[in-house]
Amino acid sequence: MTRWQWVLGGTAILLLAIQLVPNELPAVESNNPGDLIQSGVVGEDVAVLLKNACYDCHSNESKYPWYSNVAPASWLVAKDVREAREELNFSLWQDYDMMDQLGKLDDIYLEVDEGKMPLGIYTLMHPSAKLDETQRKTIVEWAEATMDVIAEEEEDEPVEIE
Repeated sequence: MTRWQWVLGGTAILLLAIQLVPNELPAVESNNPGDLIQSGVVGEDVAVLLKNACYDCHSNESKYPWYSNVAPASWLVAKDVREAREELNFSLWQDYDMMDQLGKLDDIYLEVDEGKMPLGIYTLMHPSAKLDETQRKTIVEWAEATMDVIAEEEEDEPVEIE
């Protein structure tokens, strides 16, 4: 056997062996009563954009592609989804308090406006999730308007004095 045959054979064995390493993808749930879209603060146009560009990582409704079951890609997908849900989980939107919602909306505004979200590695594998300038502007304007509405609602609430 030549040196290249040994290298290729060893690589193939290694790739097969790593498939045996356990990896748990974050759970998928379709019933999310606290979801952002169900909260009524999102119009249909924004809902479609968020579902298409954000929900696979930032909700409990992830749709895992075939490669998410093949190591080492599965490790990256699991890590990315776990971290994304920790940062922002649209499925838990109504569980966030007002300050958290405002902070998350501000993050959405900044990240989308600056083109940092969705991540380039994600849109490379999911080109339909890439936002054009108009779509980006739609999300940014929605985030800004929703921050204003939440802040205004807070101002209207009576202050309790103990």
